[in-house]
Amino acid sequence: MKNFKGIALVTGASRGLGSEIARTFVENGYGVIVNYYQNKERAEMLVDELGKENAIALYADITNKRDVEELVNQTIQHYGCINIIINNALVNFRFDPNAQEPVHELSWGKYVEQFEGSVHGALNTIQAALPYLKETDNARVINIGTNLFQNPIVPYHQYTTGKAALVGFTRNMAKELGQYGITVNMVSGGLLQTTDASALTTEEVFNIVASNSALNRVTTPKDVAETVVFLGSDRAKGITGQNIVVDSGLTMN
Repeated sequence: MKNFKGIALVTGASRGLGSEIARTFVENGYGVIVNYYQNKERAEMLVDELGKENAIALYADITNKRDVEELVNQTIQHYGCINIIINNALVNFRFDPNAQEPVHELSWGKYVEQFEGSVHGALNTIQAALPYLKETDNARVINIGTNLFQNPIVPYHQYTTGKAALVGFTRNMAKELGQYGITVNMVSGGLLQTTDASALTTEEVFNIVASNSALNRVTTPKDVAETVVFLGSDRAKGITGQNIVVDSGLTMN
């Protein structure tokens, strides 16, 4: 077994931002668990790219507690430890403004589905991994959010509300888990060019976002991934309970 800087579990890592986060962790000397739900083939292709000595693909529905417990058990069997959790998985949602239902058509079930993915999924991974996180002196949890809850350019009601709830979840976890030296933070990207989730976004929209950002550019998955890896490192040991927005200065706290 290689001497890794740490072992990072990335949920929803078979595609999009998750795959870029996994790739960036490996580039920086970490071992990675590429969690997938439906895209086994793509997860295994990513592991082939990263090297089987650096990554392993493991199935789990992050909203299923038993699945997640088994995911963590398999991680421990393979690597012997786990010290970084990246709650990235996106449950049944695409950023398509033409498909977003208006408020008078929205069902509460659509909100619940996003709470399940954002908050319940993160709760499952933390609870399953907590005994092992407590054993390390550099445990990190990073939740993936969105800048849309600060500036809902498109009213993706259920998605944005789920991620807003994840901010409160993050800060409460940071307060409780700080006693064990575990940091809990959130990284909120803007519209990313380009992931599977933003594939339906038109060039016109990307241009509008770029022209309104401080850096006059659209944020890339790599921009977000680099920030996530920083928060997973020893250099970020004094940062917890924070929501760091990575959107090229489109929104500012």
